Amino acid sequence: MQTIEKDFAERVALLAEKDLASTLTGICHGIEREALRIQPNGKLAQTPHNERLGAALTHDYITTDFSESLLEFITPPEQDADKTMGQLRDVHKFALANIGDECLWPMSMPCYIDDQNEIPIAQFGSSNVGKMKSLYREGLKNRYGSMMQAIAGVHFNFSLPDRFWDLWINKTQGSENNKETKSAAYFALIRNYRRFCWLIPYLYGASPAICSSFVKGKNTTLPFKTIGKGSLYLPYATSLRMSDLGYTNSAQSGLMTCYNQVDTYIESLRKAISTPSDVFEKFAGKKDGLYQQLNSNVLQIENELYSPIRPKQPTKPLEKPTDALQARGVEYIEVRALDVNPFSDIGIERNQFFFLDVFLVYCVVMPSPNMTTDSYRETEMNLRAVVDHGRDPSLMLTQDEKTIAMTQWAATVFDGMRQVAKVLDSNLEVPEYSLAVEHEWQKILEPQKTPSAKVLANLLANNKDNGALGVELASRYKARLHDTDYQFFDADMLSKHAMSSLEEQRRIEESDTVGFDQFLSDYFTYQFK
Repeated sequence: MQTIEKDFAERVALLAEKDLASTLTGICHGIEREALRIQPNGKLAQTPHNERLGAALTHDYITTDFSESLLEFITPPEQDADKTMGQLRDVHKFALANIGDECLWPMSMPCYIDDQNEIPIAQFGSSNVGKMKSLYREGLKNRYGSMMQAIAGVHFNFSLPDRFWDLWINKTQGSENNKETKSAAYFALIRNYRRFCWLIPYLYGASPAICSSFVKGKNTTLPFKTIGKGSLYLPYATSLRMSDLGYTNSAQSGLMTCYNQVDTYIESLRKAISTPSDVFEKFAGKKDGLYQQLNSNVLQIENELYSPIRPKQPTKPLEKPTDALQARGVEYIEVRALDVNPFSDIGIERNQFFFLDVFLVYCVVMPSPNMTTDSYRETEMNLRAVVDHGRDPSLMLTQDEKTIAMTQWAATVFDGMRQVAKVLDSNLEVPEYSLAVEHEWQKILEPQKTPSAKVLANLLANNKDNGALGVELASRYKARLHDTDYQFFDADMLSKHAMSSLEEQRRIEESDTVGFDQFLSDYFTYQFK
């Protein structure tokens, strides 16, 4: 441990060198925010994706995730956090103005849904690629159920500029920045993220309670308590979205993804998408003339892997994510462990940008040894412990096979992040990074300041259902965004973009030259060169 601390101190000193520190202005972020469309009474909207929002298949900023009712808003990579937030707010405003009296559900865990068949699977038109996207979702429904797929989250995309990697890789390894060395550096970040990502649901988890309809018919050993007319909660839970009930589904518990290097990561994913599954074989072939899933392998495609972080490389049309990674390496990472922030009208707050920048740069700077099977399992156990009872003041985690109080480990991580924050503050001549770290540190000292505690306190104080709180916030945010001025995108620009996306979808549909069966066969056999 002393060696790691010494190495960390030396690497922070390198980060602070003027030539390297100056590159940190080039950090880029993008946001992907998911939100269910709901009726004014809080029930899931049954209407199709509105054409005034454009084509979900081809729109750059507004699409759908699993369901027709599950919108996804996307912002392009930007260096300025305020610009990203402004763009995200503009897209929210435009969407709300074009869905009638419907609102956006402000929480991660779904609203009241009586039956999973009320969750309409997203449709992407009649093209082969559109049909494939819908069929993939049909497979998710059959494999895991639609309720799980109705969960919403916020994805935080993060990249460091090439000039940073030029200098960092040279100073730390004596090597040149290329596809292999940059990918290795991003994977070092990813391993450290896995080690420390239990912090994320603690600080930003906002789903300690759920509607009882979500667990109807499910077996769970979680010791739920009841509030209101039928909401369930765990007293110390932070993010039930990340629990066994949510994205970290037990069906994938046997997958051991290797994060030691890009080649082994690709190999482990390709193995999962090419290995037949005894469990999913029952959905093989067609039923009533229609496919039930893309294939009967452990994973249909790479995107099916539920992970709190992903290495990413933008894909070309019909290119598989693993092919893109193999061809061009890692370009950015996608943080996937964030709950929708119910105290923000756009699902994320400004402070989160600055803290996550510090946290992810800390993951770059901290030495990152390779993971063993045991150390990987350790990260999974720590994450699950914080998700289920992270605000328990006596919570113990496991670090290098030894137990440690969560608060003690957090104090060590925050000490390291303070050093990184000082470099970012000094170089950018702003106090935001250090302020962000201290703001989050207060949540460690006072767990009642966490979003999960605030949500639960509101419910308990009023014996209120989770759904009632969601409807109140959804209505308030719709009115607030209606009165907000556009900043970066305006209604005319977004309307024109919607129209061009519809035209692009039609072009894709008209360009198909083979049947869907042949298209699927070609997709799974074709390798990009």
